[in-house]
Amino acid sequence: MKSTDKNFIRRLKRGKEDAIEYVIDTYMPFVKAVVHKILGPIQAETDMEECMSDVFLAAWENCNQFEGESSDFKRWICMIAKYKAIDQYRRMGKRMNKEVKLDGLPLADKSNVTNVLLVKEERQELLLAMSKLTELDRDIFTMKYFLEMSNGDIAESLSVTKAAVDNRLYRGKKQLSIWMKSEWEEECI
Repeated sequence: MKSTDKNFIRRLKRGKEDAIEYVIDTYMPFVKAVVHKILGPIQAETDMEECMSDVFLAAWENCNQFEGESSDFKRWICMIAKYKAIDQYRRMGKRMNKEVKLDGLPLADKSNVTNVLLVKEERQELLLAMSKLTELDRDIFTMKYFLEMSNGDIAESLSVTKAAVDNRLYRGKKQLSIWMKSEWEEECI
């Protein structure tokens, strides 16, 4: 039996190697984008490849912790990629004995700590609002604004037209602004 999008989670939990091959083939572009976003500016290509290997190894070893549908698996493996890349970033920062940066802001500067916290809080609010979007729209927004992919690359990876990506971004921005504006108004009351 071969792994498909309907049975790969069950087969992965049973330790079937074709399931991890399916996961690597299917989710490599997403994992690569997350790792490159975090490590790209400071890491060599071999370090990024090692980090991606660690992500898939962690998914293999911890697959029994995953609970959800196949549509949730992408978010789960991208979170693993994010934390593995952050760990690698920190290790590299300690090794180089340089100032570690978070979101492009030096942590050593006390005035920037407040800015980092504000950026994180705004990002959390945006993610909460994005959770109300359809799965395709969430994927498009994540790729565009968190992974900084071009609209053409997004269209190619999701097998939709560039015009569809443009339209979904436009409509999604309008919807998000309405939701976030109503949230802010509720907080002010």
